[in-house]
Amino acid sequence: MLINIRKSWQIPESGVTPKALYYSRRHIMKTMAAAGIVGIGAARSGMPPAKAQIAAASPYAQAPLNKALSTEEPQTDYKALTSYNNFYEFGTDKSDPKRYASAMETEPWSVKVSGAVEKAGTYSFDDLITPSDLESRIYRLRCVEGWSMVVPWIGIPLHKIIRRLQPTSKARYVQFETLANRKMMRGLRFPVLDWPYKEGLRMDEALHPLTLLATGLYDAPLPNQNGAPLRLVIPWKYGFKSIKSIVAIRFTEKQPVTSWNQFAPSEYGFYANVNPEVRHPRWSQATERRIGDFRRRDSLMFNGYAEEVAGLYSGMDLRTYF
Repeated sequence: MLINIRKSWQIPESGVTPKALYYSRRHIMKTMAAAGIVGIGAARSGMPPAKAQIAAASPYAQAPLNKALSTEEPQTDYKALTSYNNFYEFGTDKSDPKRYASAMETEPWSVKVSGAVEKAGTYSFDDLITPSDLESRIYRLRCVEGWSMVVPWIGIPLHKIIRRLQPTSKARYVQFETLANRKMMRGLRFPVLDWPYKEGLRMDEALHPLTLLATGLYDAPLPNQNGAPLRLVIPWKYGFKSIKSIVAIRFTEKQPVTSWNQFAPSEYGFYANVNPEVRHPRWSQATERRIGDFRRRDSLMFNGYAEEVAGLYSGMDLRTYF
């Protein structure tokens, strides 16, 4: 989607990152590991200048900024962004993912593609992700619990991958599935949800230009606790829709099962669009607290992306289809 009219929340021209050469994630991980900086955002880590230069040379730092789809709001501090997480496969406390996610091995990584699609099969990370398509986008992230962040994601528009996979005319939805490995993920021993974690989108939502398959944040590959090596990001929906550590993509004709909707359908809808007018049964959604800021602010319809996505739900009762 090309947006020519600059909005108040767009990033200024001076913030655009220049283009550079692109390499596979495996090459970047090896290069950064050799420098001892894997999973560290150079801009936020306070690392020595030499190591910061190596990090800045990676495609994660050089991915061009899509300024038309980015907010200019202050970004959440890297330390907070990587230490305050919901990833129940590692535990239910916000600090558990950072504490335990290092046990998850992300090399090699594969994604199984199935269902109503022409190019079904099992794809390696490098086969699925085309490095030249990497771009940076600064999105608001709103959790259903009432807190929010501003995240500088790096990834590939999901519609580019879907087009390559060639779903058939029967594909109306896309379901995603998270890794479920009990040896690596200590939280799976507890029946918090019906593992593995599953999420889903209607096809037009999946193909929307805002929907991103993220592989990094700040200037580095995704840390494990943030959903390495690839996760979904849908900025107008509550955060639980942005499924982490994806190992399966399934194209379906009928609306797929999603984990939180299955667990508590009266509390967590399939659509999960940010809507300050529809309260959660146990708390209001009218306001939110930005991490790093103690004051509460008004929540925005569709998390501030109404101009781009409201048309997807034209004629729908958003209190019924919440």
